[in-house]
Amino acid sequence: MWPTENWPASPPEEQGFDSVKLTEGLQALKEKSRIDSLLIVRNGCVVLDAYFYPYDNSLPHKLASITKSVMTTLIGIAADQGKIQLDQPMVTYFPGRAIANLDARKRQITIRHLIGMRNGFQSGCLSGDAATLAKMRSQPNWVQAALDRELAEEPGARFCYDSPGMHLLSAILQQATGMSALDFARQNLFGPLGMRDVMWQSDPQGYTDGWGNLFLKPRDAAKIGYLWLNDGMWDGRQIISAEWVADSVKPWSSAGADDYGYGWWVSKDGYYAFGRGGQYIRVYPDYKAIVVATAGGIEYRELEPLLAAGLVDRKEPLPANPAGMAILKSSLTALAHSSTPYPVTPLPDAAEAISGKTVVLGPNAAGVEAMCLDFNTTAEATLSLKYRGKAELWRIGLDGKYRPSADGLARRGYWADEQTFNFEVFEIGPPITYRVQVGGDRVEISAPERGLWLEGQIGRPAGQGSFPSGS
Repeated sequence: MWPTENWPASPPEEQGFDSVKLTEGLQALKEKSRIDSLLIVRNGCVVLDAYFYPYDNSLPHKLASITKSVMTTLIGIAADQGKIQLDQPMVTYFPGRAIANLDARKRQITIRHLIGMRNGFQSGCLSGDAATLAKMRSQPNWVQAALDRELAEEPGARFCYDSPGMHLLSAILQQATGMSALDFARQNLFGPLGMRDVMWQSDPQGYTDGWGNLFLKPRDAAKIGYLWLNDGMWDGRQIISAEWVADSVKPWSSAGADDYGYGWWVSKDGYYAFGRGGQYIRVYPDYKAIVVATAGGIEYRELEPLLAAGLVDRKEPLPANPAGMAILKSSLTALAHSSTPYPVTPLPDAAEAISGKTVVLGPNAAGVEAMCLDFNTTAEATLSLKYRGKAELWRIGLDGKYRPSADGLARRGYWADEQTFNFEVFEIGPPITYRVQVGGDRVEISAPERGLWLEGQIGRPAGQGSFPSGS
């Protein structure tokens, strides 16, 4: 049975797992880590599907650099279709574009160099490339910025972790197919695998982000691993060639503790896609198992004790354990709900002073032009934003419970004092706290973790159509 529409479920014992040990491991994880979900699939059946408050699987989860494994998968599909040649020079996909620092070495960079992160560009290598990525994103044209960079060495010389190089793959795919990476994925990967709840952000020119910002639900992320377990085959259809699957998980480069293939990390016991903060699609071919984790700051070694203890018999089923299953089910329900709700308190006078009124903001690096906080109930507020020509509506729980929004994030807030409203944004890593301080007709907004500080003035009540409506 193929999990195109839904994964079949199995009692853990039928797949060699111990329900009680899984329960104990989940409790230990909750106490020491910020984990959002943990999914275990074996022999094509879901053994464990755990969600940790506030993530409830109602929205796709940000997967960070797991996106790179999906991006190279799309390149593989396009190569299978004859639309991309792996050893063709990169620059030939950008005809007529002026490229800075275009020397003989840069002309030698191929698609194969990009998918294996052996492109020779100056980047972060084994220390990470956060600064390189931030520099690209600070420019008005990200693809141009990625192309214009200087080279540090000959293409193919060695592995160097490089997110801008992965973004170039997105532009190359669009040039070769006439479709954005997201649209190409919907037609050739997401659609055939039954993945409908997908979010994938794009750059200012409309190129899908090749290095990150893909959002999938954990059960859909597991389908990527299952496709690989089945050599690229899905329900009688060869989605991507078996040759590509095999090549992608070969250890082409030494990359620290593990090796690197084509967008996939390669370990002694399998291979995996990895994203910042603890996002994993881990595939164990010998066990026919897939582990998907989403988190806000864990390392896989924190999950390994649970997996090692839980998988008791690698070959045979265990005796049925109805009592253990009942304990596990009860634990999963408890983990998915908050045990410490905030009391809903009366709103201060400052809430009335700012509620429903437009705050016009001065020039700022975030590009936020205006905002409107609406405290229309004591349990929930809404924040309408205008930035970079777009409008968004955020729901903010005032009762201690996060409210999910269409951007895949969730938020909650509280009044710290009579003039200061704080709200947290739940994403990868610890929640980011934004501080909104009201004084007369002036408003200050700050988020020290993001280096953000804005100020504005309360204006007229927000007119109909000025911001998104609804709650």
